[in-house]
Amino acid sequence: MKRRFLDLVLNVPMDQTFIYREPEYKEGQTVPEDLFGRRIEVRFGNRKLTGIVVASHDEYPEECGVPLEKIRSAVKWTDEEAVLTPELYSIAKWMHNYYICNIGECLSVMTPSGKRESSQAGFSFTEDESSFEKKKLSQEQILAVEGITKDQSRLFHYLYGMTGSGKTEVFLSAAEKVLNEGKGVIYLVPEIGLTPQVVRAVIKRFGNTAAVLHSSLTPSQRLAQWKRILRKEARVVIGARTAVFAPVPDLGMIIIDEEHDSSYKSGSSPRYHARQVAMFRCLKNRIPLVMGSATPSVESWYSMQQGTILRHNLTKRLAGGALPSIKAVNLSLQKQSQNCISGELEEEIRRTLKEKKQIILFLNRRGFTHFFRCSSCGYELKCRQCSVSLTYHKSENRLRCHYCGYSIQPPQQCPKCGSLDVGYFGFGTEYIENTVKVKFPNARVIRIDTDSLKKKGELEEKIDAFRRGEYDILLGTQMVAKGLNFPNLKTVGVVLADTSLHLPDFRAGEKTFSLLTQVAGRAGRFTPDGKVIIQSYSPDRDAVRLAVKNDIDAFYKEELSQREMLSFPPFSRLLRLVFRSQIKADAENTCRQAAQILKEMAGEELPLEILGPAECPLVMVSGNFRWQLLLRSKKASILQGLVSDFKRKYQPPRNVYIEIDMDPVSMM
Repeated sequence: MKRRFLDLVLNVPMDQTFIYREPEYKEGQTVPEDLFGRRIEVRFGNRKLTGIVVASHDEYPEECGVPLEKIRSAVKWTDEEAVLTPELYSIAKWMHNYYICNIGECLSVMTPSGKRESSQAGFSFTEDESSFEKKKLSQEQILAVEGITKDQSRLFHYLYGMTGSGKTEVFLSAAEKVLNEGKGVIYLVPEIGLTPQVVRAVIKRFGNTAAVLHSSLTPSQRLAQWKRILRKEARVVIGARTAVFAPVPDLGMIIIDEEHDSSYKSGSSPRYHARQVAMFRCLKNRIPLVMGSATPSVESWYSMQQGTILRHNLTKRLAGGALPSIKAVNLSLQKQSQNCISGELEEEIRRTLKEKKQIILFLNRRGFTHFFRCSSCGYELKCRQCSVSLTYHKSENRLRCHYCGYSIQPPQQCPKCGSLDVGYFGFGTEYIENTVKVKFPNARVIRIDTDSLKKKGELEEKIDAFRRGEYDILLGTQMVAKGLNFPNLKTVGVVLADTSLHLPDFRAGEKTFSLLTQVAGRAGRFTPDGKVIIQSYSPDRDAVRLAVKNDIDAFYKEELSQREMLSFPPFSRLLRLVFRSQIKADAENTCRQAAQILKEMAGEELPLEILGPAECPLVMVSGNFRWQLLLRSKKASILQGLVSDFKRKYQPPRNVYIEIDMDPVSMM
């Protein structure tokens, strides 16, 4: 048989396809007809790599640029059937242009890497599944389901409602209607381990027709799930960010639960956002995208206001609970001896323990402790150009802005009121844990954060143990802020609301407000006497003050006003370039050189700004020094065009890596 020529995509840092001959076939071996989407093993230099076929030719394609005698033969086929669909390849090509990344990286993150299918690892839960029987819908829920499934003219929908208002049941009912039409559904959650109740609900409702894609799957198990989806054995796919690429035939709907969550944005190349990929996929297939959250992202809120996304409201808590009583405590007024546990919080914890109820103490670890503040009037130093917190650098004794590079010497007295009572604030988590154990020696305390979780399955075990009442106080980070229901929980204490508020990031207020609202939503879901105490050095800041009042409309109005004034998203588009190297001077010099080149390339014609060069807020990560540029324009295409051109023409030093992040979510 005459062997065909194959165009392959390989996961290498080169933006092109590679041509190989089909492998030799043994006598009697079945020769495949359709080669598209099949994986194949090839020699690339002195390495063996797996490529994916994206085109085949019966005759030698002279335009390929490789002499016929130099075209190598592939080693062997990896699969008997395709793992890549034409639809997924079109998404990869769109991502390649939109996120300015190599197409090989896109296909690598999309497709499974396993070579052989193996049995599916179960996702074990200790809770009775009977609690997820199909529930009778309220009138609001019925209207939402009908609005989502019947209005064919609107593709983007948002289910907006307070925590505990029954969003999951609306998602499941809408999915059920889509399945009854013979179509498939993708259901995205922020992190599988942190949303076990949603996963249980999906499995209970849809049984064997559900596929769960989670990080604990081996490559072979992931391949087995992938094949189940392609064969239509699984029609509902639930998973985290990468599940947006599930090869669901006849896809009829994509659901994004907790849409605001930053984990939907990839932190490594390709730096895609699952929401943007879902929007592209739904537009292309003309199917509904249903998002939901109690605290939508500012971009989504703005789109709802503009009418781009259709909003469906849920206004009542269905478990009979009421919104908890929320109180802010000003830490500046506390005695030094009380330190991280205020008098009010201590008293509420003692009262709750006496009632044999449970407490969650929330610690937001992802924060800078070094924010400047006046203890007398509460004044905080911000960049005069970017309105983000200045960060204190102890080694050089300067306060710096990590967007534009502006810096000043720390003032010896408050610039606003002249007080000498100024300084830098923050606590450490272990200190807080020790304080809790000293103050409440008889309480059973459990801690859940990345440091305390050592083995597989430990997160679910600890959460279930707390739900069963084996512990009185749960100390947790952002892990306990999402989607968890504890019937005996009465009190939630936020130990320090300020850490995320003082991040040098224009989204700091949004992230703080969202976290506080989500954490507060854990309390009072099943009882009318839930209590939330938020400790803060800045209780008058909008993010804290409006979270305490649960005034969501006022927060978004104020936040959008600030963003518009400062020209930040959704009123502009951003592209972030990070230059990292093990040699500090090389990272800095390359960043400065790139800034100059980009300014020359943009000239006077292109309507864009270049902020920086500046050190990244986290200046060193994994032994690499990091500098950044921030490009801003009204149109994404202007930024993408300029940076694509720059990427093609500019060759950085060998020891400097450039990260390209279109629509960055984190500025750290």
